[in-house]
Amino acid sequence: MRVIRTLAVPLLAAAGVVDAASKWGFEDATLTVQGKGTGVGGGVKEKLSPTSPFTPYAVTLTSADTLKIVLTTIDGKTGKQPHQAFLTLREPATGLEESFPFSIKDNGKGKVEVTQKDLPHQLLTSSKPLKASLILASFGASTPYDSHVFDLAVAQDTSVPAPVLSAPERYVSKPEINHIFNAEPKSPPKVISLFFLLAVLSTLPALFGLWVGLGGNFDHAGKAFSESPVSHSLFLGSVLSMEGVFFLYYWSWNLFQTLPVALVIGLVAFVSGSRALTEVQERRLAGER
Repeated sequence: MRVIRTLAVPLLAAAGVVDAASKWGFEDATLTVQGKGTGVGGGVKEKLSPTSPFTPYAVTLTSADTLKIVLTTIDGKTGKQPHQAFLTLREPATGLEESFPFSIKDNGKGKVEVTQKDLPHQLLTSSKPLKASLILASFGASTPYDSHVFDLAVAQDTSVPAPVLSAPERYVSKPEINHIFNAEPKSPPKVISLFFLLAVLSTLPALFGLWVGLGGNFDHAGKAFSESPVSHSLFLGSVLSMEGVFFLYYWSWNLFQTLPVALVIGLVAFVSGSRALTEVQERRLAGER
């Protein structure tokens, strides 16, 4: 029995060491509440313990204050960065919570800062002190830490009106939406269109005069149509048809009506024009001008 008892003491001690090394906690934790313009050493400064909450009084946070917690997170006895580290504030009457993440380095040193602007309306208007807890956890077999560390009283600024919250949006049927579409685009005024039409037509005499001056003539028209009647007729007809398509687009057609017809006419003009130019080339090579 003495041997068993002698062995049990160191085994239990070793188990205690392993148990201590498998728990998350913190050390060197300092809580400060400091307002704007407060000098060094001003405001509130208290130490936090991982084993018992700070209970002498509820820490007060005004609208001009900043609550800051600086600590070192430990896994067992080694400073280490946990996967999750939060300061959680809970309203005791309703149980509503809000969590604020710590900024922690690899060695476990971290901090978190909270002001009244960071608090939701439900916690900001609480009549009772909020319960502040620290949550430390990570992957692995280490036991997470989740414990109440102090109470936080939010002091309302009476000179500032309380914010008015709008009712939350509900997913219900909404009033019918009547879409208003823009009117279809209209053609330009007829006066402007006629002006440009006359401007284009006025260039035709100059074009024909220049063509005649360069040696053009109509003597070969009969021979051209006799040698290749289909290609010349289709080419000339496709040119006139394309002008008709442009007129219809201006007058009544839309783009979806114009493009298919223009594509077909353009294909006909390309094929027939190639054949007509081949016939013209043959006459040129024969010395006919």
